[in-house]
Amino acid sequence: MYFQRLRDLREDSDLRQQDIAELLQITQTVYSRYERGFQTIPVLHLLKLADFYHTSTDYILGRTNERRPYPHV
Repeated sequence: MYFQRLRDLREDSDLRQQDIAELLQITQTVYSRYERGFQTIPVLHLLKLADFYHTSTDYILGRTNERRPYPHV
C-alpha cells in the first residue's frame, strides 16, 4: 500500500518523480520502482519523505489514515 501513498503524496504536491528522486539523491528510475512497488523503499528514504510531506511514516506505510504527523516529543 505504501507505493500508492507515495504517488498520491507526490501528485497532491504537484511534483514529478524526478523532483522526488533529486530530493532523495537517487535516479528517477529507482524512485519509480518505489512507487510501483517493485523495490522496497529504504528506511532513510521513508523518513526523509515523511519529513518532506509533513506526515508520519505510518501514514505512508498505510498503518493509519491520519495524515497529520505525530507530535514531536
